Amino acid sequence: MDGVTDTDSRYEAVRSRDARFDGVFFFAVETTGIYCRPSCPAVTPKRHNVRFFATAAAAQGSGFRACRRCRPDAVPGSAEWNVRADVVGRAMRMIADGVVDREGVAGLAARLGYSTRQVQRQLTGELGAGPVALARAQRAHAARVLLQTTGLPVTQIAFAAGFASVRQFNDTMRAVYAATPSELRAAAPRSGRTARRTPTPTAGIPLRLAHRGPYRPGPVFDLLAHEAVPGVEDVSGPPGARTYRRTLRLPYGTGIAAVDERTGTARTTTGAHPGGWLDARVHLTDPRDLTTAVQRLRRLFDLDADPYAVDERLGADPRLAPLVAARPGLRSPGAADPDELAVRALAGRDEAARLVQRYGKRLDAPCGSLTHLFPEPGVLAEAEPDSTLGALAAALADGTVRLGPGADRDEAREALAAVPGLDERTIAVIRTRALGDPDVAPPGPDVPDSWRPWRSYALNHLRAAGELEYR
Repeated sequence: MDGVTDTDSRYEAVRSRDARFDGVFFFAVETTGIYCRPSCPAVTPKRHNVRFFATAAAAQGSGFRACRRCRPDAVPGSAEWNVRADVVGRAMRMIADGVVDREGVAGLAARLGYSTRQVQRQLTGELGAGPVALARAQRAHAARVLLQTTGLPVTQIAFAAGFASVRQFNDTMRAVYAATPSELRAAAPRSGRTARRTPTPTAGIPLRLAHRGPYRPGPVFDLLAHEAVPGVEDVSGPPGARTYRRTLRLPYGTGIAAVDERTGTARTTTGAHPGGWLDARVHLTDPRDLTTAVQRLRRLFDLDADPYAVDERLGADPRLAPLVAARPGLRSPGAADPDELAVRALAGRDEAARLVQRYGKRLDAPCGSLTHLFPEPGVLAEAEPDSTLGALAAALADGTVRLGPGADRDEAREALAAVPGLDERTIAVIRTRALGDPDVAPPGPDVPDSWRPWRSYALNHLRAAGELEYR
């Protein structure tokens, strides 16, 4: 995805309606006051009327409204934020997880280890918007989706999207979309109006988890089925039409999420693969957890990856070329709960199931086979003190090892290496899954440097082809 850093290249991407760059940048039209994604099907504006922005928040901050035709706010965020390990990348991952909504800019800065002024300066300098504006844009998008795809009451939508008050919600929606919440609901596409319904406790809130480019759900669901821990997860249905369900521990309460294997596909006017979505449902005990729950599912299913960049690099390798051609868009699954994944990477599936039954918190309202939350690190540290598992759990509980969305990957790797008894292969799994590191090479297999910076994806191709075993 290189080669679009200059304005001429970006304009060419707009002129050719290239869906590969949706979310990588946005363009706005001075004469209309509207901003769009590069693949917008509208007539291409004249070059001198176009401005480019790194984020939707920057376009909104400059006074532009989201296009109602291409809905630029709905595209996956730039894949950079999942790949980059610097302060901006870490900040973007935490903003997506709802840290600013819950803890403010001061909380974000404290987690990053910088002053609020430094964080503001770095984000504004690179992205054209500070943390408050970026979080505001995220809230507005979440609210619009709920307005147009569910029958939830407007007040409930305001708090589910992360707004502090209904008044703030109304003011933001008018500023971003030049429409009231009621007008946005009435303007929903016909398919959205037909499908819209008030969520029920069993159905949950219906969602479309968007991805860019091709997506191969089969190997992801194979892995999730292989490692599913009873009581916390289950996978049901025949291959190609499976549903993955799991329990979630969230900042304000608990949740149950379900994601379907079958993918939906968007249309494009250029013939390029524009992306699509996975259908999901989320049932929450507190609606304020919606944004966080969605982002954790996105990380688990690796929905913000850039398959074009990955496939281009790995497809140039003679060994991997036929594997990439057979499975374009193969992803590197992450984790819905990084601390849980770390414990499971060490313990294995059977031992993890024992831990759930013995130490996991039972749900107030179990749903079928989903009965428990995975035990918290602090509980495991007390229960299993004289073991590597206890040492890892204690390090997670006291913050010695930090694996959350804004974790510093290098610091986390060093902290994991200091846990007594934790071997390099387990550390590699934790880095790949819990930290979302796209470039991990575990000890053992021959992993050439030419696969950088996508070695995690290369190994997933080998596993999907049966050349490596799932661990």
